[in-house]
Amino acid sequence: MATALLVLAGVVVLGALASGAGALVGVAAVLAVVLGAAATRITHSELLASRRDAARDRAEQAQAYRRLAEQRSGEAADHLRDVREQAERTREELSATIAERESALGELQSAVVAAQRQAAETAVRLQAETRRADDLGADAARLRASLESAEDRAATAIVRLAELEQELDVLRSELDAVTEAWRASETRWEQRKHA
Repeated sequence: MATALLVLAGVVVLGALASGAGALVGVAAVLAVVLGAAATRITHSELLASRRDAARDRAEQAQAYRRLAEQRSGEAADHLRDVREQAERTREELSATIAERESALGELQSAVVAAQRQAAETAVRLQAETRRADDLGADAARLRASLESAEDRAATAIVRLAELEQELDVLRSELDAVTEAWRASETRWEQRKHA
C-alpha cells in the first residue's frame, strides 16, 4: 500500500512537471509530500505491528520453554526419587544378607569350637586308652577294640573339623564379598547424593 502511494505521488509530480504549469507543480508537490507522509505512516504502522507480533511470538516461546523446563525438572526429581528408593532397597537387602551371613558364620564358629572340643576330648580319651592298654596286658584285646573305636571317632572328628573350617572359610569369603558390595553401594550412594 505504501509503495502504491509513493508510485502515485511520483506519477502526479511527473505529470505536473510534464504539463509545465507552476500551480499544478505546487499542488503535485504538496500532494507528493502528503502521500509520502501517508506511506511513511503506513510503513511505521506495519513495522510496529510486526514488532508486536515478534514480541508475542517470543513471549509464547518463553512460556513454552518455561513449561518444558518445569516438566523436565519434575521428571528429574521423579528420577532422583526412584534412584534413592532403589539405593535404599539395595542397601536394606545387602544389610539383610550381611546379617544372615554373620549369623551363619557365628553358627559355624560355634560348630567348629564344639568340633575342636570334641576332637580334644577324643584325643585325651585316646591317650588315656593307649596308656591303659600299655598298663593292662591282660585286657589287650578289649582295649585294642576301644582304641580303634576312639581312633575312628578322632578321625571322624578331625574330618568334620576340616569340613567345618572349610565352610567357615567359604562363608568368610562370601561375607567379605557382600561387605565390599555394600560399601561400594554406599560410596555410589554418597557420590549421587553429593552430585
